[in-house]
Amino acid sequence: MISLTVSQICSIVEGEMFATSGDEVVTNVVADSSEVSSGSLFVAIVGERVDGHDYSAASVAQGAVAILAERLLDEPCIVVADSVKALGLLAEHVRQQLNCTVIAITGSSGKTSTKDLLANVLARFGSTIAPIGSFNTEVGVPLTMLRADESTRFLVLEMGMRGVGHIEYLCGIAKPSIGVLLNIGSAHMGMLGSLESLAQAKSEVIAGLPEDGIAVLNGDDPIVSQQASKTSARIVRFGKGSNATVRAVDVTLDEMARPTFTLQYSGKDAQVALLIHGEHFVSNAMAVAAVALEVGIPIADVAAALSQATIPSKWRMEVTQTSAGVTLINDSYNANPESMRAALDALAVMGSTNRTWAVLGEMLELGEDSIGEHESVARVVADLGISRLLCIGQGAQTIYRAALDAGFPEEQASWEKDSVDALAVLHEELRSGDIVLIKASRGIGLERVAAALTDQEAP
Repeated sequence: MISLTVSQICSIVEGEMFATSGDEVVTNVVADSSEVSSGSLFVAIVGERVDGHDYSAASVAQGAVAILAERLLDEPCIVVADSVKALGLLAEHVRQQLNCTVIAITGSSGKTSTKDLLANVLARFGSTIAPIGSFNTEVGVPLTMLRADESTRFLVLEMGMRGVGHIEYLCGIAKPSIGVLLNIGSAHMGMLGSLESLAQAKSEVIAGLPEDGIAVLNGDDPIVSQQASKTSARIVRFGKGSNATVRAVDVTLDEMARPTFTLQYSGKDAQVALLIHGEHFVSNAMAVAAVALEVGIPIADVAAALSQATIPSKWRMEVTQTSAGVTLINDSYNANPESMRAALDALAVMGSTNRTWAVLGEMLELGEDSIGEHESVARVVADLGISRLLCIGQGAQTIYRAALDAGFPEEQASWEKDSVDALAVLHEELRSGDIVLIKASRGIGLERVAAALTDQEAP
């Protein structure tokens, strides 16, 4: 972080100081009291379940020099009307001091995986700051920005949204010069109501780019391509099609569904062999390649870096072996129709000679399309010849019933009301060599099933 005094921060966020001289130096900004260290500014945020102001005294005891608060405290504090907006003002100020390339990434799925891959690649060629996990909100984006300093060359930001205007707000703070639009799918349809509204919200990542900026668009997604008219920045398309500036050809998968392909750009080729599982990651890798190539990294170096890159964020096609000899694909962080189908495709490839299990829960936030999309996933399960289907929770009943209607053998399918009952089935029936995919929306909590199968402590 670029160091600032408490009084400087107070001026930036237009607040009032109390119980502090203002001379104390802030060396890091956090919103989680467990992350407070010497020199911290602790941002007290009033959440749905927790009020950060309640942790002010403990934060100061741990070394925080001041609290950014919405009310007067006994501890040294800067009082503002809205601590989240003040955090944004602080990040925007720091952004003006940075001399680095800022890349903003959004999409209906694959944001975090792409962010991880890009950060992994860029870090080989310069100091890189990127979010930890899915830090993509009006709190997470500023906190990530505030980790950058004068030495930062690349600042990679993941941007989520809950409605029209959210990404516009984040881009107003971050002022990216490169915007990446991965895809526009069914995720959050229930929240925004229509694909048009969803496209409008997602396209904000490129709409505000400067004329000398770069809009990196998925050339294989027709809805993404339609957003090109919304930016004055230069368009760079990635994908498998002939319209792509950065292209993947000759894609193959090994027995663990790890993709290999030829990367093509500006008349040059390079071979890429990904360490991650699933053909859908080719699209993410091409987005990463497009950014890396456009910032001047040679194609051979991009291909080599991609071939060594991993995804540290948890529960995204995370493949492990259990002590019982079962291959577990933990993709439980989130789910939408597109990512569900991609994960099932990978399961089918990995289980071509083994028994496969699809352990599925509900996909949330699909609105009026929910029933139809769950039925569509069920048909994919039936068409792929998955060996065993286990559906968990009330919302997954549609998958179970639709799979049977699609011809999935009744004796190979089951529905359980909760994770406890589902685990009983898994513990009884799993055998060495089986391959198990666990996937649902984050709110369903199937990561607990994965933890139980791998003898880990439940999150």
